[in-house]
Amino acid sequence: MTLHPWSPGDLPILERSNTPEMTAYLNGPESGEEVRERHERYLRYRQTGEAHMFRIDVDGTPAGSIGWWQTRHKGVDAYETGWGVLPEWQGRGVAGRALRQLIRRVAAEGDRDLLVAYPGTDNAASNALCRRAGFEHTGSATAPWRGGHLAFHTWELDMSPLDLTDRTPDHQDDFDDGLDHTRWWPHYTPHWSSRAATAARWETGESGLTLRIDADTAPWSPRYDGEVRVSHLQTGQFSGPVGSTIGQHRFRDDLVVQQAQRQRRLWLAHFGVLEVRLQAIRHPDAMVAFWPIGFEERPDESGEICVCEIFGNELDDTGGWVGVGVKPQHDPRLTLDFEKVRVEGDLTRFHDYAVEWDADRLRFFIDGRWVKTVRQRIDYPVQFMLDVYELPGNSRRDAEAFPLRLRVRRVRSFPPR
Repeated sequence: MTLHPWSPGDLPILERSNTPEMTAYLNGPESGEEVRERHERYLRYRQTGEAHMFRIDVDGTPAGSIGWWQTRHKGVDAYETGWGVLPEWQGRGVAGRALRQLIRRVAAEGDRDLLVAYPGTDNAASNALCRRAGFEHTGSATAPWRGGHLAFHTWELDMSPLDLTDRTPDHQDDFDDGLDHTRWWPHYTPHWSSRAATAARWETGESGLTLRIDADTAPWSPRYDGEVRVSHLQTGQFSGPVGSTIGQHRFRDDLVVQQAQRQRRLWLAHFGVLEVRLQAIRHPDAMVAFWPIGFEERPDESGEICVCEIFGNELDDTGGWVGVGVKPQHDPRLTLDFEKVRVEGDLTRFHDYAVEWDADRLRFFIDGRWVKTVRQRIDYPVQFMLDVYELPGNSRRDAEAFPLRLRVRRVRSFPPR
């Protein structure tokens, strides 16, 4: 699915959208002359920069329209968005994908920090779409529209940058003085394998922390994860006795505890800002990640906050893709809300990846710039998971690649406001 700037040949999309079915939540169709005037406005506003309208294409076929334009909202400069998907494409996720693409464009190209939408109160699909895209419902109202009155809901998406002004970290680790074992446990979920098989290989110094996978690094759990190799630090440890199924990060259904581990509550967070500064690795078998997970004293307190997940095969000469969002794991109250965000620039250099987490939402940032909001509730302590993976490819291991090095300059957390 792609978005294309509005062009002179796109009038038929507006004409097909001007039916009683398509305008049921807008007080009915416009006249033919009004539709043509709207088309001309779209073209004119594209030139002046007042609005940015797009044709939605699915596999080269026009499927609807979407756009954003300048507005004032509660006395603040903002952008407003709206969309319409043709009947044959409705119910197929087109509007959701188009809105996420549009949000990416607004964040990258716009100079305002607020995006608003005003779907009709009876338009259940559009209101649900706003909620899924991270907008906050802030009220309802009625206004004159097309010869009548339109009742609508107000949805706001806060795209403001991360503001750490006057905020002091409650914990910060620059790794200058070695690895602090009162905060970090240098093993990767050892209950599913063993401490020996999951021990991290690491170095610290003035430049921070380096996690390393060497040529002789063995798979951490051949029984459960095949040829995957990992070098990893975590800030907590919780699992049951040998033979039980109780343990953090149950990534498959048949996991059984192989080695008992004592409980460790080292550096746990519960709301606030969590941030890491790290370098990605441009190699097709490498993946680096910072992904706090529920400490999991209760099996359902297992949600994952993916602050960054970067695959080496998704980096190129101009940038790369960074995965951010929420993964439910075994928390039935959560739904998957995860996406990959395109970031321009060399991701093998240091960048800051952060989440601002409160009771009802999580806002994700890259180098302080907002990239995503998730409106879900994760209300339990999480531990940090920081790692580099070597994922098995289709051929032999690349002997020239070792060691794979994840460099981390700092990790820090800020208490909630």
